[in-house]
Formats: sequence, structure tokens, C-alpha cells
Amino acid sequence: MHIRISLLIPAIAATLVSVSSYAALDADAIGKAAGAKTQITDDGVIRISWPRNDVAVTVDGLTLDPFAGLGSWAAFKETAHGAMLMGDTVVFEDEINPAIDAAFKGGLEVTAIHNHFVFDQPKIMFMHIGGMGEAPALAASVKGVWDAIKAVRAASPAPAGTFAGPALKPGTISPTPLEQILGAKAATQNGVAKFTWARPGAMHGTDIGGSMNLTTWASFSGSDALAAVAGDFIMSENEVQPVLHELRAAGINIVSLHNHMIGEEPAFFFTHFWGKGPAVSLANGLKKVIDAQKFVK
Repeated sequence: MHIRISLLIPAIAATLVSVSSYAALDADAIGKAAGAKTQITDDGVIRISWPRNDVAVTVDGLTLDPFAGLGSWAAFKETAHGAMLMGDTVVFEDEINPAIDAAFKGGLEVTAIHNHFVFDQPKIMFMHIGGMGEAPALAASVKGVWDAIKAVRAASPAPAGTFAGPALKPGTISPTPLEQILGAKAATQNGVAKFTWARPGAMHGTDIGGSMNLTTWASFSGSDALAAVAGDFIMSENEVQPVLHELRAAGINIVSLHNHMIGEEPAFFFTHFWGKGPAVSLANGLKKVIDAQKFVK
């Protein structure tokens, strides 16, 4: 009997700790900081949500109700050092980078940017976020992201169809100045200058590299005076946030963040980008991103 009691005590204690940890998160404080109603789940997670009903969206011709998949949300869970945040925010194309900037300003991480639908009009994307810290501060940061999105829509109720700035026109890029900045040789074709950097990895016990698309690349189109740079950074997990931060610091737009494969070592992530401006300025911005990535351990 005594043995059974002693075995039960740790289990009871663990249950009490678990229950008390749920009470440690203040739903009212989170709701006040976020400016949103809160919901407490059975396992003690506190959630807030924002249905995107401000712009009508059709998918495959069907007008989609927000409850059918157009809801932004954030969830807060008690940890040993405060709270863990996970969330997903619906963004129209012209809201992506303002939302990223607001997330970074609030100390949050951006963990994925991708689509959930196809044949959607207007086009919608989803930005996943994360963070660790005090729950009210995290909630205030989520509010900052959602407020940034609302500011975009307040300025223009209809989502934009292009990035801001002058219209791009076809032309020819001079590769030499870009090669000097980026320290690499460009491949050229039809007026486009493209740079590629490979890195090694492994998958299923087999070494792979650039020939299997473990690459960072950047292609410059348009003219030297007004170019567009499109590309993709390959990143290990701990390189993701530094690369995203440096891209935005350089004024380069982030258009997606996701994985390309499963089972690789180390796990790689990819962020696609689009920048517009003088070709040399874009190259200088990318050089800062590349340099920042090199110093990540």
C-alpha cells in the first residue's frame, strides 16, 4: 500500500503543476493587450482570432466565408519562462511585407509564408508567426501585426495588384558591376543576369548539393536604372530570421517562406524575394544579406 501511494504522489503533483500552469496565463491581460476577445481551450491555451471579412474572397468561384479558412489567429501557452506564441495571419499580397515589418518590430519570428488556396480572387497568403516571452507583450505584438494590415486596407480598401513604385520595363542588365559587388560570376541570357550559390547537404544518407537545387539564387531583370531582382535564399533553421531581417532592412520584399524537401540534413528552408530599384542598389542589399548569413552559427 505504501509503495502504491508513493507512486501516485508524483503523478498527482504533476497534475497539480499542470493545472496551476494554465492559471498562470491571464486571459484578460492578453485580451486587453491584443484588443481581442479570448478563448480558453480545455488544455489551458488562450486563443484570439480575427476573421478576415473586410475583403470578399472567392475560391473556385465560391464566395468563401471566413469560418471556412480565412481566419487569423494566435495561441498562447504557458512555459517555464513566460509564454509561447504561435499564430497564423491572413494577408493579401500588399499586406505581406507591412505585416512582416510589424512582426519584427514587435520581436516576433516569421516562420512561414505560403498559400492555402489556389484559384482565389484576390490572391491571399498566410503568414505564420511565433514568439516567446511575457504573454501580454506577445499579444501586443500580434495586435501590431493586425493593426499594420488594417492600416494597409484603410489606405486602399481593394488589395493592390503591383508593388509600389514605377512600372518595370524589359531591358538589359550590365552584369559586371553586380559581379564586383556580389563576388560571383553571373550567367546571362536575354538581358537577364543571374547569380547562383550552392551549398552542401545530405538526404537519406546521400550527399547532395547545388545540382539538386540546394542553392541561393538571384536574377536581375529590367534595366540598370530600374531593375527587378527575383530569387530564393536557402537557409538552415537558425539562418531564417537573420536572412528575413536583412532582406527587409535592404527594402527587398519577401514573398514566401517554406520548405522544398523532406528528410534532408540539415533541414533547409527557402525564402523567395522580389526587389525593385537600381540594379547596383539591389545587389548591395543582397550582399548584406549574404554576409549576415555567413556569420550565423
